[in-house]
Formats: sequence, structure tokens, C-alpha cells
Amino acid sequence: MLSLVFMAFSFKGYASKLIKNKNKKICRISENIVSLSAVKISVRMEDSNKQQNAAETAVQKNFLEEIIENDLASGRVESVMTRFPPEPNGYLHIGHAKSICLNFGLARKYGGRTNLRFDDTNPVKEDTEYVDSIKEDIKWLGFDWAGEYYASDYFQQLYDWAVVLIKKGLAYVDDQTQEEIRQNRGTVQQPGVESPWRNRSVEENLDLFERMKNGEFPDGSKVLRAKIDMAHPNMMFRDPLMYRIIHAHHHRTGDKWCIYPMYDYAHGQCDSIEHITHSICTLEFDVHRPLYDWFIEQLGIFPSHQYEFARLNLTYTVMSKRKLLELVRNGFVSGWDDPRMPTICGIRRRGYTPESIRNFAEKVGVAKRDNLIDLSLLEWCLREDLNKRSNRYMVVTDPVKLVITNWNDGECSAATETETGRTEYCIAPKNPEDPEAGQRTILFGRELYIERADFMENPPKKFFRLRPGGEVRLKYSYIVKCEEVVKDAEGNITEIRCTYDPTTKPGSGTWRSVKGTIHWVNATQCEKVRLRLYDRLFTEADMSGIPEGKDYKAYLNPDSLKEVDALAEPGLLDDASGIAVQFERNGYYIKDKDSTPELPVFNRATGLKSSF
Repeated sequence: MLSLVFMAFSFKGYASKLIKNKNKKICRISENIVSLSAVKISVRMEDSNKQQNAAETAVQKNFLEEIIENDLASGRVESVMTRFPPEPNGYLHIGHAKSICLNFGLARKYGGRTNLRFDDTNPVKEDTEYVDSIKEDIKWLGFDWAGEYYASDYFQQLYDWAVVLIKKGLAYVDDQTQEEIRQNRGTVQQPGVESPWRNRSVEENLDLFERMKNGEFPDGSKVLRAKIDMAHPNMMFRDPLMYRIIHAHHHRTGDKWCIYPMYDYAHGQCDSIEHITHSICTLEFDVHRPLYDWFIEQLGIFPSHQYEFARLNLTYTVMSKRKLLELVRNGFVSGWDDPRMPTICGIRRRGYTPESIRNFAEKVGVAKRDNLIDLSLLEWCLREDLNKRSNRYMVVTDPVKLVITNWNDGECSAATETETGRTEYCIAPKNPEDPEAGQRTILFGRELYIERADFMENPPKKFFRLRPGGEVRLKYSYIVKCEEVVKDAEGNITEIRCTYDPTTKPGSGTWRSVKGTIHWVNATQCEKVRLRLYDRLFTEADMSGIPEGKDYKAYLNPDSLKEVDALAEPGLLDDASGIAVQFERNGYYIKDKDSTPELPVFNRATGLKSSF
């Protein structure tokens, strides 16, 4: 390939010399030919490189896979054990979905197991409602867990280990307020100030800690802290909190406990109890890892290891549980499962499939740096899945009547005479991408509805749909020609009158091509449906980059939901596929739980065109 490039450019040089000695016109032609040749070679080389890079990417392992394979090969671990540890204080979102796919996927790939462990150490914010929703989301994504555990299962063991650290002089009871502790931690440039109670005796600390457990002190009056180094360059090591007092009812342990472990103390020990070999966290926990290791080392327990990956940040949305909860509580959305929400239950209600989410997580990949993923990639993954599997139906969203004036003039073997005139059925595939999906029949007749936007009286040049005197094919049926337009007193089009060519039905007669094909529904046999047209929840792509002091709610998209009534072919209401269907020439929709027998409701999952 390189030799070809060299030859191309050598010839270009030779052609340049000819300019001085030969006819200039001929030389310019020669140069153009050479230039084109060089471009073509360059393109071929670029394509070749792309193919090579694609092949390399296909077999390239992410850094977590490399770590696991090295650990297995070296004998550091005999088998892989991961965990997914959500706090049951809200509904899971698409970011959690990535973590679920990663933890369960890695264990599945290397013949290991994954535990589901609820980090239920804050009774004020947690509830069984969230526990149930989390389990449902994981199963919907296509995963199952080896064991179901709760941090509360280990409260006694965690307490006993805290006692061990006190006896070793590595933990103490502090009477400072939360604000005092915060102020005395210092800064990155300035060391912290030791607590006045830091040097309490082991005996006094043991007594106070037990009394904390027994409920003798009010909330916030005392905490248990690790005794490490108030001048440590890693702020996490400046005597981190291990326990705080919370007199609140716990959803599993009731009122048995009134002291609860902090995340940094409980997490690593829970991993150790379950013999988690690869504890995979998001990137913000990388500064916590040394503390994770410190507790394990001091206690001399199973050495679980923590690894960090970049969390998922998605355009036009927020991932903060606090902000999502605020949107729900203040009525900006209809609930946690509002289809505009990034929650798993929300995107499921919108029409996303577990296959599309797993594919999205795979394409996003595993990185060591935070990045912002375009929402259009998620939409692309959904289209890729639904295009292969979803059934098709015709739905008219802004109808105008089309009347075939010569419909009853002729005879057709496939037609049937009724009180309303001749009728016949058209045959259409349920899914052209899946021949095994079968066919559907659609009633055709004299009076139809088409999209108002599919007709223009004075169209631009490249308008290939219906116009006065123009022809268009009605999908799966005949070619029609516009002969007359009927308007009301205000000048609005109320009826488009056409003639049809009876020889142009697909599968019979003589095939004739026209540039435009439009969809339709039968005016005497169609169903009224309501469509919910969902758009981005926010107007700003990067919601993490909004100006400081600006309320994120100021960027809520006022057009994130529009509702329109439409007319659908009747077969849509009988669809039992269980996934979103395609409204032909429109987008993908799924039937919503708000549907009634009188008015079915369909949510738009995504359009047909990709912006990615």
C-alpha cells in the first residue's frame, strides 16, 4: 500500500515537470488524474485502517477484564465473585444499569457469581418499596443473583469489629458536633485539628460505644471515628466516621439498632464477609480505596479489592437521586416511572428493551475517565433492536379524508360488496425484517384517512407525496391520482378526491412505480388512540455544566411531553408481542398502563431517524 502511495506522488511530481515542457492543458488533466488516484489510495488506506482498528477493538479487553484474567492466571483468586450494592433509597437509573451489566456481565463471562447486597445503613431514607423495585429492575435486565444480602445482616459483626478496633487503639468516641468535625478536618493544604476526645482511654471508648448502641444518647451527640492521622494528605484518612446515632425505625431490623455504620466502614467489611474478589465502584470512590484497604488490613480479614470505573453521564438528563426525587415530589414528572425519567422503570415504560440497554452498556464500554454519552446512542441501540423484532402498523396522526371516486366503478375478484360499497383487504408483513412474523390484513375501501402533511397544493420541487394532478402509492395497495380538493369556508382542506388505478395493486396486475408512497387507515374501520410524544427532559445537553447558582429546574424542557389523538389500523390493539411496535413512517411506540378500553394510550419510545 505504501508503495502505491509513493508511486502516485512520484507520478504527480513527474506530471508537474511536464507543465514546463508540454501543453499546459494536458498537464493539468494529468495532475487531476494523479490527485484523484492519490485520494482514492488514501481512502482505501483509511478504510483498511478502520477495518483493522475495528477488528482489534472487537478482541480488545477492557482494563477490568485484564485484571480479572491476570488474577485468575496468577492464582490470586480461584473464582470471580462480584456484587451489586445499591442503597434502597430510590429507584435505579440508567447509570445503575451500566453497573449492573458490568458486575453481572463480568461474573458471567468468567464463570463466577454476583451477589445482590442492599446497603441499608440509613433507615431515614430507605424503604422496602425501593428494595422491590431494584430486584424487579435487575431481573428485567436479564440477570439473577447468587445470593441476596443486606448490610443489616452484618450489623452485629460490624459492631464486633468496631470493638476490635477500639481495643487496638484505632477508634474512639467523639463528642464534637457534625459542624465542628467538618471544620476541624482542615484542607488539602492545611492539616486537621485533633478532637479534644481523641485520646480517651480504651475502656472509656468501649463503655461509651456500648451505651451508644443501647440508645442512651440522642442523635448527633456522639460518633465513633477511626483513629488514623489528622494531618494525612488523603483527607479520607483524617479520622473518618465509622458510626453515627440515628433513632429511627429500620425497614428490616426495626428498632433493634440505633447506631448505624458509615459507608466507608461498612462497605469493605461487607465485601470481605461475602468474599468478594472484585469490588467494582464508580470513579468517585477511588480516593476511598486506601481507606477500604486500611480497615481490612487492620482487622486481618478476607482481602477484597476495590476497582473503579467511570460512571455513566448522559446528555439531557440528571442522575442525582436527590434531584430525581425532587422532580417526583414536586410534580415535575408523574412519578419514578415517568417515561421522561432516566430510571430503569421509566425507560422500560417508555418502550426500551433489556436487550437495547445491555447493548448500550457494551457500546459505552468501561473507561477510567468520566465522559458524557450522547442520548442518541441509547436511542440508536433501541432502534437497532426494535427494527429486527417489532411488528408494524399504520397510524395517522393528523388525518385528512381521501375519497376514491371511482372505487365502485369496476370489479375486482378480491373485493366484497357491502352496504358502504366495495371493500377488499390488503396483505402486509407484520415485520419485513422477520419473515416468520407472518402477515396482517388491512381493510381497504372508498374512504380513507391520510396524513395531512402528505398532501400539498403548491409543493416544492422534491416533494414526492400527493399533489393536485399527481400520483402516489397508498402503502400495500393501489396508486391513486389527486383529481380534486374540497375545502371549508375558512379554506381548510376537508377532503382529497382521487381516482385509483385498479391494475397497480402489489401481487396482482401490472406493477408501476411512482416516487412517493404514503400510509393510510380505513375511514370505516380504524381505532382512535392517544399518543404521548416524549422528548428530552432538559434543554441543556450537559446538565453538570450549568452555571453555578443556577437552578437545574430552570432547564426543564416545556415540550418534553405532547399528547395527540390519532387513528390506527385495528390490528394494533390486538398486538401481543410485548415490545414496542413500529408506526410506519413515524417511530416506535408501546402501549401504556394508562390505557383504557375506550382510549388506548401509546408512548413514543423513539423516532425512526437516527441523529447519532
